[in-house]
Amino acid sequence: MTRESQGRGPLYRLYSSRLRRHLDPATMPHHVAMMIDGNRRWARQLGYTTPAEGHRAGAAKMREFLGWCDELGIRVVSLYLLSSDNLRKRDSSELADLIEIIAELADALSREGNWRVKHVGRSDILPAELAKVLADAEERTRDHTGLHVNLAVGYGGRNEIVDAVRSIITKHEASGGTMEDLAAHLTPEMIGEHLYTGGQPDPDLVIRTSGEQRLSDFLLWQSAHSEFYFVEALGPDLRQVDFLRAIRDFADRDRRFGR
Repeated sequence: MTRESQGRGPLYRLYSSRLRRHLDPATMPHHVAMMIDGNRRWARQLGYTTPAEGHRAGAAKMREFLGWCDELGIRVVSLYLLSSDNLRKRDSSELADLIEIIAELADALSREGNWRVKHVGRSDILPAELAKVLADAEERTRDHTGLHVNLAVGYGGRNEIVDAVRSIITKHEASGGTMEDLAAHLTPEMIGEHLYTGGQPDPDLVIRTSGEQRLSDFLLWQSAHSEFYFVEALGPDLRQVDFLRAIRDFADRDRRFGR
């Protein structure tokens, strides 16, 4: 049995349908963040000579994943595609392939119905061609009102917080305020407004594939009260039932937000 045919029989479809029927729209997460992981391992296990095939399969899975989210009425999805650390540490040939794949994905998503695409991350550290594709995708979908898709590319959670604080200081100084006044009035809400995701709800649910259980510098500020769900499947092997189980598990949790 091939990977593609696993879990596609009548029992799978019956189980998937039953999971979907028992989901309550009232308990659905509004914002889901996805850390797609395991693409390189997937490529190695299938005998590919480069990680590129794994990254391509992972990108295809992310398009499928966004469709699942849209079907359930989830309004915001954040995808972690390329970290600032990846840009410094990945092999140059792998990075070149990954940049090309991300550009193709961003362009395709910007032409997907009524979805709105937003780049979250630093454009100045990206290759100019990729930065332009992301900017064009964002502009092309600016007036769309459907699923909001954040593409975290050239992203780092610590960098995001630093950039937010710098933005606050710059605006405060421009208005003639003093640092003492800013220190007295700085709030978490103010920092949140200046993050790359300013104006968006924080993620309710963060999912990571491949069995890894760490944040890897993703949405550090925004995920302070998020629920986490870790899937053993490698990124390209993620099934819809895995996602539906994550949503069911989320619905069963008692979210207290520090109360």
